[in-house]
Amino acid sequence: MRNSKGLNTVLTGVFVIAGIAILLAGVFIIGGKDKTFKKSLTANAVFVDVNGLAKGSNVWYEGVKIGTVKKVSFVQNGVQVSFGIEEDVKQKIRKDTKVKLSSDGLIGNKIIVLYGGTAASPVVEQGNTLMVENGIGTEEMMATLQSNNKNILDITSDLKVVSKALAEGKGTMGKLLNDPTISNSLQAAMASLNKAGNNAQVLTTNLSEFSKKLNNKGYFLNDIATDTTIIASLKSTAAQLSHMSQSANVVVENLNATTARLNSSKSAVGVLLNNDGAGENVQNTLINLQAGTKKLDENMEALQHNFLLRGFFKKRAKAEEKRIKDSAENAMPIAN
Repeated sequence: MRNSKGLNTVLTGVFVIAGIAILLAGVFIIGGKDKTFKKSLTANAVFVDVNGLAKGSNVWYEGVKIGTVKKVSFVQNGVQVSFGIEEDVKQKIRKDTKVKLSSDGLIGNKIIVLYGGTAASPVVEQGNTLMVENGIGTEEMMATLQSNNKNILDITSDLKVVSKALAEGKGTMGKLLNDPTISNSLQAAMASLNKAGNNAQVLTTNLSEFSKKLNNKGYFLNDIATDTTIIASLKSTAAQLSHMSQSANVVVENLNATTARLNSSKSAVGVLLNNDGAGENVQNTLINLQAGTKKLDENMEALQHNFLLRGFFKKRAKAEEKRIKDSAENAMPIAN
């Protein structure tokens, strides 16, 4: 009996020692995995919202786990997170390194990510507070996705309405797609544009050939463009034409002024041309002068036959005959 009890005691002790060994091994394995027993320094970061970050969350730098969150507490200006950084990687972390919240996946556990930092900045030390970048959280991302989905739904609905209107031939585009008359008109317009383009190409070719001719010596337009004598003659001719045009303008102005005077009732000629009464008076005056002249001739002839003046007229006639005779004799050449 005593041997059995002793054996049981020994077996119980062995199982207890084995359990304790297994427990310690598990603690060391888990601690080694979480790097609980590694020496580290503590740094801080203050967030507005930690979005579920808790003690024990991992700290990552360039895709490598370098520590864990040790404490999450409220402070005056937000939520302070204290996290450990392993001593053997602290040379990589600088005082200007930034901190942001992230997650293992789209909806995974929250983690802290360190990034950035310059070589010119000192190495992080125990108790330093690093700058925080408040990025977009999962909730904001989901809200944004929900809003985008709603916008896509609205756009899809609008496209459905537009496509239905196009299929029914509503609006300009609908008529364009469904009305053959408009399609034919557009085809005719395109044909006209094509023809116009061909004509423009022909015109361009003709202009090119014409410009080549302008560069040929002996061509009239080339002579005009290059011969300074012709240019001077053309300038002189243009000046003369300008002078003649100015003179013609003066003549026209004078004619206009003369015409205006003839049409004026203030000048004598204008009165004669425009006043019927004045013209009739002039005609009567001429008729009276003609009649008076005729009567004067009759009176002169009667005076010549009057016996009192007959001798006077006879003497006058003889004197005139003698004058004519003497003039004729003086005009004859003297014979040698």
